[in-house]
Amino acid sequence: MANATIHPSAIVDEGAQIGQGSRVWHFVHVCGGARIGADVSLGQNVFIGNKVKIGDCCKIQNNVSVYDNVTLEDGVFCGPSMVFTNVYNPRALIVRKSEYRNTLVKRGATLGANCTIVSGVTIGEFAFVGAGAVVTKDVMPYALIVGVPGRQIGWMSEYGEQLDLPVEGDGEAECLHLGQQYRLRGGKLEKVSD
Repeated sequence: MANATIHPSAIVDEGAQIGQGSRVWHFVHVCGGARIGADVSLGQNVFIGNKVKIGDCCKIQNNVSVYDNVTLEDGVFCGPSMVFTNVYNPRALIVRKSEYRNTLVKRGATLGANCTIVSGVTIGEFAFVGAGAVVTKDVMPYALIVGVPGRQIGWMSEYGEQLDLPVEGDGEAECLHLGQQYRLRGGKLEKVSD
């Protein structure tokens, strides 16, 4: 933590690991078991639980709680006030800590402002969950998800722009910003060139 920037109002419990170049802003609480990579930004009022792993270069915006059993791979963006859960059927009077479900957000994914990620799902690489969406099932790589409950309406490039492709079927598209080529076959999208 010697090379991380930590605001004086933040609480970082003993044992927490925070990588080089990371920034921990106002009123953040990082629990002692948390593992946070390099060049991560934790915005104001963020909470990071004990059993949380955060990769390099993630951005977690204001008012986000990352609860136990959530893993964020490198380059994940969590928009302001988005929500993770870790129990599928919570009750205040019943302790269910042994029932926490694992949630995995893969490399480069975006979770828009105020979206909700229900516990136990996997968000694929470079997927894009729109603001306010509620994700109740796994999301494929590069998928664009909106609505309540979340549904796929398209595909996104690694740059973060919608590709001109149908949701299902076959097709090819190019990211106009990076020149990357994408191929859709059998309902799965893959990048075929950089």
